[in-house]
Amino acid sequence: MAHANARTTPHGRRLIVARHQQGWPTAHIAAAMGISRACATRWINRYRTEGDAGLLDRSSRPRSCPRRTPIDVETRVIALRRQFARGRDWIAAETGLPARTVSRVLARHHLPPLSALDPMSGELIRSSKTTAIRYEREHPGDLVHMDVKKLGRIPVGGGWRAHGRAERHSDRKVKIGYDYVHSVVDDHSRMAYCEVLGDEKGTTCAGFLARALDAFAAAGIPVVHRLITDNAWAYKHSLRVVCAERGIVQKFIRPHCPWQNGKVERFNRTLAAEWAYAQVFASNQERTAALAPWLEHYNTARRHSALGGLPPIARLSPT
Repeated sequence: MAHANARTTPHGRRLIVARHQQGWPTAHIAAAMGISRACATRWINRYRTEGDAGLLDRSSRPRSCPRRTPIDVETRVIALRRQFARGRDWIAAETGLPARTVSRVLARHHLPPLSALDPMSGELIRSSKTTAIRYEREHPGDLVHMDVKKLGRIPVGGGWRAHGRAERHSDRKVKIGYDYVHSVVDDHSRMAYCEVLGDEKGTTCAGFLARALDAFAAAGIPVVHRLITDNAWAYKHSLRVVCAERGIVQKFIRPHCPWQNGKVERFNRTLAAEWAYAQVFASNQERTAALAPWLEHYNTARRHSALGGLPPIARLSPT
């Protein structure tokens, strides 16, 4: 298929050749076709050496790419992507390649973006609805996001991830309940604080928020001005006292619009992929104990693509 703005199509090129065979001067052919004499000469010469095949479209791809990324490096990029399901910035830091090069390698091998994949299985799914406008508050504490992630508890000795679904079939009737991971994320710095608690009742949420605000103050966010949550009953009716005591304006997202609380929702996905399901845990206590080290790594060392490859603590003043 010819380029949309091409002066000549294969039919037009045959017309150039036909007029040349009729004895037209090259300059007259070029003027009639609205092209340069060099262009008309090129198609005539191609027909002379290759016949009709010379008048067909050719790929613009160069015959050699001496500066292309070596195959072994591309193989490592693909392996890191498939093993860890991380973005281009993380892979670039691990391999020493520019982030743009990593993007081209992933596109060359037809690997879809992470946003189009299921975070647990890695399978391609329909991406969720996202907001068309990206925002970020100017200062730490201007806005914080709060949410709860519910996780099934792990039985002693490990669950189906450790033993397989068939081995745990007889235990399905045993109800072991859920853990509730409460999280707060600062909009500007992406600094996060979370705890594994036994429920999501109002008093539990209020106590967690008070502890989270104290943790933020110790980390370098002494004042929080706004808090945004979904419309859960516990958030609407049980956080008022804490917010009033701390001078926080409470905001709520529109019903059924979780992307408006997107920063903590995205944190929940990272939490699940890099902590809760990153390895096989033998017990619920083992998974819970692994949260604090992972959270420390997230806040102080993990590269964040929205922060230019820096960790959240890089946006906070030293305390």
